[in-house]
Amino acid sequence: MILNVNSVIDFIPKKIISLVPSQTELLFSLGLDKEVIGITKFCIHPKTWFTTKTRIGGTKNIDIDKINLLQPDFIIANKEENTKTEIELLAKKYPVLVTDIIHFEDAMEMIAAIGKYTNKSAFANEIVQMIRQSFSSLKPFSKPQKKAAYLIWKNPYMTVGQDTFINDILNKIGFSNCFQHSTRYPTITMNDIVKQDPDCIFLSSEPYPFKEKDIKELRDNLPKCNIILVDGEMFSWYGSRLTHAPSYFSQLLEKC
Repeated sequence: MILNVNSVIDFIPKKIISLVPSQTELLFSLGLDKEVIGITKFCIHPKTWFTTKTRIGGTKNIDIDKINLLQPDFIIANKEENTKTEIELLAKKYPVLVTDIIHFEDAMEMIAAIGKYTNKSAFANEIVQMIRQSFSSLKPFSKPQKKAAYLIWKNPYMTVGQDTFINDILNKIGFSNCFQHSTRYPTITMNDIVKQDPDCIFLSSEPYPFKEKDIKELRDNLPKCNIILVDGEMFSWYGSRLTHAPSYFSQLLEKC
């Protein structure tokens, strides 16, 4: 059975598997240590869970046999981060909540929904309120917005389009995404980046781990551009990590 954030269930899950790192961290923030029995190898937060919970493969390469051995009564997945065929296979045996996060408000709705499903609505609502208050106190760039290119991969370069959570976060903190005319995660060339003439280029720490050495090639082609290594989790993790994001963004804006 595939569920969404508006579905209704008639039980409180006691054996949960999370297939999404940011949502795993949310489950921890909701105090569901006993209930969560399985996570992916990319669920690195919290560290205690990473070392003690059963790992059931990667987000796009799930170990179905291991999940069957665990016999969960609730699985939490995501439309983008997990593979459709694997989710459909799991849904034949288990209730699977499939979230779809493109905008900031989608994240707020997801947090509230997971709180509802796990009987932790009070905690979830506190997290949502904390995130909203933190973002409301953030002072984004005023118009005209600075143009930013956000790179997630190298060889080839890849960026983010208009229908991504990262794009919405960029807009929320006052940047205009140079590639928001595109969709999903387009492959681009150095010439494409130069043509857009960004004020800033953000090199994400994930999924490609950009380092200082990766800045040189871009700086040679865009000498006036401000090129910054950024924490990809702050831009793309849409669970309780958002409570820490505004403080990080405030420091980032000072560099821009």
